[in-house]
Amino acid sequence: MTTSYESNVVLSTKEYDVVGSRPIRHDGADKVTGSAKYGADTSPTGLIYGKILRSPHAHARIVSIDTNGAEALATTRAIVTGADFTGGDGEKETRDLRESVMATRKVLYKGHPIVGVAATSPHDAEEAIKLIKIEYEILPHVLTAPDAMSKAAPILHEDNRSEYSGDDVPTNVEEYIHHQKGDIAKGFARADVVVEREYNTATVHQGYIEPQNTTVIWGKDGRVRIWCSTQGPFDVRDATAKALGLEESEVVLTPQEIGGGFGGKFDPYGAPVAALLSKKTNRPVKIVMTRSEDLEASGPTPGSFIKVKMGCTKKGELVAAQAYMAYESGAYSGSMISAGTMCVFAPYECENMEVQGFGVFVNKPSTNAYRAPGATNAEFASESVIDELAAKTGIDPVEFRMLNAATEGTRRVDGPVFPTIGLTDVLDSIKNHPHYSAPLEGPNTGRGIAVGWWVNGGGPSSVTININSDGTCSLIEGSPDIGGTRTSISMQAAEVLGIPVEDINPMVVSTDEVGYTAGTGGSRVTFATGMAAHNAAQDVKRQMEKRAAKIWDVNSESVEMTSGVIRSKADNELSMTFKELAAEMNNTGEPIVGRATVDAGGVGSAYCGNIVDLHVDTETGKVNILRFTAVQDVGKAIHPSYVEGQMQGGSVQGIGWALNEEYFMGDDGSMANSTFLDYRIPVANDLPMIDTVIVETANPGHPFGVRGVGEVNIVPPPAAIANAINNAIGVRMNVLPMSPVNIMNNIWRNDG
Repeated sequence: MTTSYESNVVLSTKEYDVVGSRPIRHDGADKVTGSAKYGADTSPTGLIYGKILRSPHAHARIVSIDTNGAEALATTRAIVTGADFTGGDGEKETRDLRESVMATRKVLYKGHPIVGVAATSPHDAEEAIKLIKIEYEILPHVLTAPDAMSKAAPILHEDNRSEYSGDDVPTNVEEYIHHQKGDIAKGFARADVVVEREYNTATVHQGYIEPQNTTVIWGKDGRVRIWCSTQGPFDVRDATAKALGLEESEVVLTPQEIGGGFGGKFDPYGAPVAALLSKKTNRPVKIVMTRSEDLEASGPTPGSFIKVKMGCTKKGELVAAQAYMAYESGAYSGSMISAGTMCVFAPYECENMEVQGFGVFVNKPSTNAYRAPGATNAEFASESVIDELAAKTGIDPVEFRMLNAATEGTRRVDGPVFPTIGLTDVLDSIKNHPHYSAPLEGPNTGRGIAVGWWVNGGGPSSVTININSDGTCSLIEGSPDIGGTRTSISMQAAEVLGIPVEDINPMVVSTDEVGYTAGTGGSRVTFATGMAAHNAAQDVKRQMEKRAAKIWDVNSESVEMTSGVIRSKADNELSMTFKELAAEMNNTGEPIVGRATVDAGGVGSAYCGNIVDLHVDTETGKVNILRFTAVQDVGKAIHPSYVEGQMQGGSVQGIGWALNEEYFMGDDGSMANSTFLDYRIPVANDLPMIDTVIVETANPGHPFGVRGVGEVNIVPPPAAIANAINNAIGVRMNVLPMSPVNIMNNIWRNDG
C-alpha cells in the first residue's frame, strides 16, 4: 500500500477499468438544469392541497375537537382526524403508529398532528385549520433523558414497561441495553491513570434542503399511490399500509428525486393523512411541510447524556472502559441507543469493558437517524477521554490511539469480532499527513484529532439489467439516489460487462416495479445494491456467453466474456464485442435480462479520522476552523469524486453539530429556533476547504472490496474540534454544541 497526497488516495493494489474512475453522473444534467422532479414537483390533474393542524403544546390530553368552523368554509374539501384511521386496532405497534400520524388521546410534543384538512389551495387549507377548535388538558412535560428518568417525571406512555425498572412500574425508559466484556473492576484496578467525565449533547436536525412532502391518490381501484421524496420507499409504503389498515400490495410508492435526507426521510410524514383526504374527495392531495413544521415535527437525532470512564497504564495500554448512555427516543419508540452502545468503544482493543444504554421517551418528536445514528454522540465522549488519557500519559494522541487500535480479531463490547478493518491504516495516514506536522501560528490556535467508527449496513436489494439491441443496458433498481448511487451502482455492472458506464441507463422505480429493496441508509447502497448489480451483470454475462455459443454452434463452456469481448477459447477466429452480440440478440433467441437479488452480508465496517486546526476568540467564544483534513477507509472507492463529496459533506455536518446546531427549547417545551434563520447550519464562509484522504483497505465481503462511505465521516468532527479547543486554550468542552456561550461559560468556570 502506498500513499499519494497529490491524489489524496491511499492506493490499493487492485485496479479496474471502470471502478475507481470519475465519470459524469447519470442524473447530473437534470439536477444542474432544474429538470429533475422532486417530491413537491408532482402535480396530478385535479390536485388539491392538505394542511395539518398540529399541537401547540408539548404534552396535553385532547379533551375535544370542533371542526365545524373549517367544515363551513367554502374552500374546504375534506377533514380527517385520528378517528378516521380504522382496522387492525388491536396491535400496540399499529396503535402507536397511528397516534404518531394523528393523535387522538394525547399530544406528546409541539407539532404533533391532530387534524388534516384538504382545500383548493395551500392558503385555503391554512385558513381552514385556523377555524378548528381543540380543548386541551395541559400536562407536565419533560425534554431530556436524565429528567425523564427521574422518579418525579411525568410518564408519556402509561402502558410502557422496561426490564430496567420492572414489569409493574410505568417508565419512560423504552429500551435498555447492557454489554459487558471481561472484568471491569479488575481492569480499573490495573489502571495507573483514570479519567471519568460527563457529556451532554443537544438534539439536532439533519437540515436537508427539501422539506418532507407527499402527494397521494386513493384510486377508484382501491389502490393508494404515493409520490414523495423518501430514502425508504418500501418503509413508507409498508407503514402507510399499516396505518390505513391495508395490505402492502394495496399501496404503491414512486420515489422522486430527494433533496437530502441523511437518515431523516424513512417515515410517512403526511402520507396516511393525505391518503384519507384523497379517499374522501376522490382527488389527489399534496402535503408539503413548512421549514418550521419540518424542524418541529419530523425526526431529529437524539440529545444525550453520557458518562465515560476509562483507565490505562503508564505506558498507555487501555485496561478498562465503562460508559453510561441515555439517549432521547422522542415521543415514540425507536431510539438510537443500540447503535450508540456499539460505537462508543469500537475503535479500541480493551479486555475489560461495560456499557449501559437507555432509550428514553421525552416530549419531542420521535428521533431518527442522522448519518451514523448514535455514533457521533458516543464518540464525542469517548474520543475526548482518550485524548485526555494521552495527555496525562505524555503520549502523542495518534500514537496513543495506534497503541490501542482495534484490528482484525478484536472483539467489540457488544460481541462481534472484527474482520479486516482499516483503523491502523487511517491512523498511519493521519500521522504521516503534512497537516499533522505543519506548524501552528498565533495565540489561541490549536490542533486536535479524533477517530470514529460506524458499523455500516447490508440487507436486501434487487437489480434487473435489460440488454438493448444497440448494446446499451437499462438498469432497474429501488434505491433512491442521494449521493450519486445511480452511477456507483452502474459502474459495478459496467466493470463486470466490460462496457462504458455511459452505456448503462439506471432507473430508480416504484415499489411495484422492483423487488424488495431496503432503504438508502446505513451506508448500504453502493455496497448492497452494488452487489446486486454485480450479480445481475454476472447473470447477463452467462447468458451472453450461452448466446454466442448458440450462434457459433459450439459448447457454451468453451466461450468466455472478458473486457466486453466474447471469445471462443477453442477458435481464435470466433469473437464478438458486447455491442455486436447485442445487435444479434433479437434474431437469435429470447431477450437477455439479468436479474439478481441479495441479502447482502459481508458488511465491512468503516473508520474515519480528522485533523482539525482552529482559533478560539477568548473574548467572544467564537471558533474559526482554519484547516480540516478527513481520512477515511472506504474499502474501494467506486467513484472517488462521490466518496470525497460524502467525506466533505459529513465533515461539514459534523462541524455544524459541534459548533452551532441545537434545538433550543423553551420552558413551555416548544422549539424556539425552528427556522434556518435561527437554527444555524454552517454556510460556505464558515468553513475552510475540506481536504480528503481516501484509504482503501479492501473489504473481503464485497466483490470490489467496497465499504459504505456515507456515514462514518460525521462521527469524529465534534471530538476532534473539542480536542483542538483544549489544545488552543486549555479548556475541556463536555457539551454540544460548543457554541460561543458554552465556550465562554467554560472559560469563566476555569478562571473562577
